[in-house]
Amino acid sequence: MKIETKCLHAGYTPKNTEPRVVPIVQSTTYVYDSTDDVAAVFDDPTKSLIYSRFENPTVMAVEEKINALEGGIGAMCTSSGQAASLLSLLNILKAGDSFISAATIYGGTVNLFAYTLKKLGIECIFVNADASEDEIRAAFKPNTKAVFGETLANPALAVFDIEKFAKIAHENGVPLIIDNTFPTPVLCRPFEYGADIVIHSTTKYMDGHAVQGGGVIVDSGNFDWTNGKFPEFTEPDESYHGTIYTKAYGKAAYIVKARMQLMRDFGCYPSAQSAFYLNLGLETLPIRMKQYCENAKIVSEFLEANDKVESVNYPGLASDKYHDLASKYLPDGCSGVISFVIKGGKDAAIKFMDSLKLASNEVHVADIRTCVLHPASATHRQLTEEQLVACGISGGLIRLSVGLENVEDILDDLRQGFAAIG
Repeated sequence: MKIETKCLHAGYTPKNTEPRVVPIVQSTTYVYDSTDDVAAVFDDPTKSLIYSRFENPTVMAVEEKINALEGGIGAMCTSSGQAASLLSLLNILKAGDSFISAATIYGGTVNLFAYTLKKLGIECIFVNADASEDEIRAAFKPNTKAVFGETLANPALAVFDIEKFAKIAHENGVPLIIDNTFPTPVLCRPFEYGADIVIHSTTKYMDGHAVQGGGVIVDSGNFDWTNGKFPEFTEPDESYHGTIYTKAYGKAAYIVKARMQLMRDFGCYPSAQSAFYLNLGLETLPIRMKQYCENAKIVSEFLEANDKVESVNYPGLASDKYHDLASKYLPDGCSGVISFVIKGGKDAAIKFMDSLKLASNEVHVADIRTCVLHPASATHRQLTEEQLVACGISGGLIRLSVGLENVEDILDDLRQGFAAIG
């Protein structure tokens, strides 16, 4: 991003006018030379900026960076990960449509899919991500328009078989949407395995410091929206003076439509200040992800050897049921998030967590600081018993997000937590 620089010293011209950090463009408004120029931008919003409800130079610089990391054709930031999940689907679905989702996903997303979208006339068909290909194919209906899954499920830590679901989705002429929040593109790039759309809660590892909420949608540009199933891309958009997205924007049809149509109407765009903080997190993402993985591997092995732990979910462990899939999709590590079931159920889990001193008990994950959560009491509290089972959550399950502290300090904290439960 270039900015003009005027030097106070006469006769001196700076050789480089590009700042070391992304500038914060704290403005809601952009000025044009003429009324015709404004009209031209409304005819084609890719020519210039319109309004900060759906585009801002600071945010766009971060969008370009995330898009490059994932290897897409375009990206759009949102005010939260939930907003990214919602818009990624509403860009495709309407009342009367259905989509398929893995059952092992974040509890807030289950609520969004099972209840809120249902009120809008959109059906979510939940499937077991470990089901056979034939069982997954049987879940499709004539009105099914998308498939959704999480690369690493929150908090079950199940690894999603991207290639399997991409093949089945494409056989049925629909896109695969992947929530890649936990791995980030440092550990997994779903487009390389056939995914079509990737989303993130940037609040998590991408930010890494718990200073701002956000989300992002990234478009691979690979899906064929002209296959006959998606007339909203191939027929004139009455809300935008008859624009035909596939005709006007080609491979970028999906992401341009999301911005022109949905962000215009919902306005869930992040602030320039939030994007600035997110960019700082992105600049250290590779080195942080490496350390998260190293710490979590040591902690998961410690938990697996502890006689007060019933089971550990961490695909980096050789004993984990998803270890083979992790070796394929996550060869460089499985993030810093671990879930484990403590013996004694809910009461023991809560006593253990409340006894920790270094680890924070908080509704967050993927921070530089170690934190813990009891999903059944918090993020998944609104789910039914059946939904909890489908998500792989029991009363004794603890989600542990291993931070960047010295790993021996983390282990010492866990030891005194276990000592507190006797």
